[in-house]
Formats: sequence, C-alpha cells, structure tokens
Amino acid sequence: MAQFWKHVNDVIEESGILIEVLDARQVQQSRNIEIEHKVLNSKKILLYVINKIDLAKKEDIEKYKRILRPSVFISSTQKLGTTILKKKIRELAKGEHAVVGVLGYPNVGKSSLINALSGRHAARTSAKSGFTRGMQKVKVDNNIMLLDAPGVYPYGEKDDYRHAKIAAIDANQLKDPEDIALHFILEKFDLVTTHYEIPKEVKVAAKEDPEAILIYLANKNNLFLRGKKPDIVRASIMLVQDWQRGKMNEC
Repeated sequence: MAQFWKHVNDVIEESGILIEVLDARQVQQSRNIEIEHKVLNSKKILLYVINKIDLAKKEDIEKYKRILRPSVFISSTQKLGTTILKKKIRELAKGEHAVVGVLGYPNVGKSSLINALSGRHAARTSAKSGFTRGMQKVKVDNNIMLLDAPGVYPYGEKDDYRHAKIAAIDANQLKDPEDIALHFILEKFDLVTTHYEIPKEVKVAAKEDPEAILIYLANKNNLFLRGKKPDIVRASIMLVQDWQRGKMNEC
C-alpha cells in the first residue's frame, strides 16, 4: 500500500487539478478524506466527479450538487456528463494546458472515467479492486492530460462493510461475506427484496431474521453445500457482487 501512496503523492505533485471520483450511490462513504486533505494542503484544485448517476436516486444527486463544489455528475458507462466535465476542466485551468490527476478509492471507477473522457480504452479496467498499479498518462486532447493513479485506502482504515459498498474490495475477497450481506440487507431492505422479487412470506420472515433472504437466494440459485444445505456464503457473495457491478440501482 505504501508504494501505491507514493504514486498518489506523485500524481498530486505533477497535477494542477485533482479529480476525486465518487460513487453516486454512496457519495459520502466513497470520499477519501486523506486524499482530499493532501490535495487541499498542496494548494491544488480539487474537483469532485460523482460517477454512476444512472444508478442513484435523483434527490441524492441534487443534494450533493449543493454540498460538493466544484463538482460534476456523470455516468461513464452511459457517456453522460463527460462533455460537461471537459468544459469544467478547461474552465478551472483558465485557458492553460491542464494536467489532471484522477484519484479515489480502489475500483471506484477512475479507469472507466478516463476511458469515457478519452473516447478509447486508454486505461485498463477490471471488476477487481486494486487493478491499476502505477501512474498512467492519458491524453484526452491537446489541452487536457490525465494522470491515473492506483486506488488507495486512508492509512489504517479497516472497514470491510464500507469498502464492500463502494466496491473498493471485491466480494470474493471479503473475510466475512455473510456478515456484510446481512448488514446490507438490513440497510437496504426494500432495494434487496424488490430487486430479487423476494416472496411475501420470506420478506416477513426476514424482518425477524434477514438470513431468510440469503437462504432463499441460495435455494433459488442452486447454491448448495453437501446434503443440499443452502450455501449462505456463496449467496452472500452473489448479493454483494450484484450491488458492486451495478445490477441493483436505487433510481
């Protein structure tokens, strides 16, 4: 992790504008406060880019438009807002050539953003967190150069639930996926039960014991251990993966 932070520090030093990529579904949780402090202490411009707006509630998006400034809201997969983002970068650069660093948590969507801006697959992407290993330079046009850095966690931060929700840690790498899935069900009960079309009797049971949903999902998807026992762990991983990969949305 220390070598990743070295790359981040190098990107901050070489850039005039720093983009922090955030997840529109989990804006506050995906803010890397340590990165923000480093950028602000360096007297560089911090631009918040909230990605995945196609998966988030409109009222949440409007709220953060008032809270985070300057900010641009986009969907890199749907190519929404990328023209506005380029315009904002040129505005902040005040007509000068812009070197723009792209920072954030692992797997928050930095590489997808770079590809959307450049119009080509210039930055490699992966569903697994920590895929980008070092600084990558990508030319958007004659006026904008992007510097991509590996995603990093704040020093000492150990919060698997938070990291799972923002996809900073892959579901298959979770130490206790069942615990994470149960927390997620409790927090987003209506979203989960609607997405998976959970039957009424299971929803009622899950109000008392949310594991009922994991048992239902294991049975429905033929996820079994020996003796036809429902595989709760695999069901938990499936649920977290579906959220991380954008199959569940709050629109």
